[in-house]
Amino acid sequence: EYRGLVKHTGGCHCGTVRFEVWASADLHVFNCNCSICTKKQNRHFIVPASRFKLLKGADNLTTYTFNTHRAQHTFCKTCGVQSFYTPRSNPDGYGIAPHCLDDGTVQTIVTEDINGKEWEKAVKEHKTIRDMSKP
Repeated sequence: EYRGLVKHTGGCHCGTVRFEVWASADLHVFNCNCSICTKKQNRHFIVPASRFKLLKGADNLTTYTFNTHRAQHTFCKTCGVQSFYTPRSNPDGYGIAPHCLDDGTVQTIVTEDINGKEWEKAVKEHKTIRDMSKP
């Protein structure tokens, strides 16, 4: 459906939450050092909301927020896994955990460190992060 993109599928550990996402087979993943990303080891790539579809498990999701409450840290009530969330940098998109994708569609992963401890400065200086959720 999307030129140059592949359909990835994935979900939480127990399988209650399942989704599909259209993205490159070569993923650009952020490794953030903010307090929550460090504690959860939250590495993610960002996609527009139009390229994400929750297939099942909406009724089994719960959300944690803190500080500005812009980021929506959504996770499975049963197994606790966050397979996707709404990032503060891109509230009109999704941050997808590449380790929650099913095998077979990812070719490469390039990881970029981002200084979430100084979030405002890091996002202001980053040339493309705010545009990653744009179709």
